[in-house]
Amino acid sequence: MAPAMKSAMKSKAMKTNAKAMTKAQLADQLATKSELKKKDVLSVLQNLSEIGASEVTTTGKFVLPGLCMIKTRAWVEVQVKAQKAKTIVKATPLAALKNQI
Repeated sequence: MAPAMKSAMKSKAMKTNAKAMTKAQLADQLATKSELKKKDVLSVLQNLSEIGASEVTTTGKFVLPGLCMIKTRAWVEVQVKAQKAKTIVKATPLAALKNQI
C-alpha cells in the first residue's frame, strides 16, 4: 500500500476514535461564539430538540439548515407474532456539510 494511502487511512482512523462533544461542551462553545449566557444556550438546545422531535413525529422530516435532515421511514406491519410495526429514524448530511468535510 502506498505511504500516502496509509497516512490518509491513519488520519481517518484518528477522527473516528475521537470522542463526541457533550451537550455541556457544545453549550460552552456556542455561548462563547455567540456571546450569550450558557444557560440561555442550553435553553435554546432544549427547545431545538423538542421542536425537532415534534416535527419528525408530525411531518416525518426535520431539517437543520446547513447540517442534516432527520426523517422517518415507516415499516409496513407484518403479520408475525413476534414483531410489531416500527418506525426507523435516519439522519443524512446536507450538501453544505459534505462540502466542508
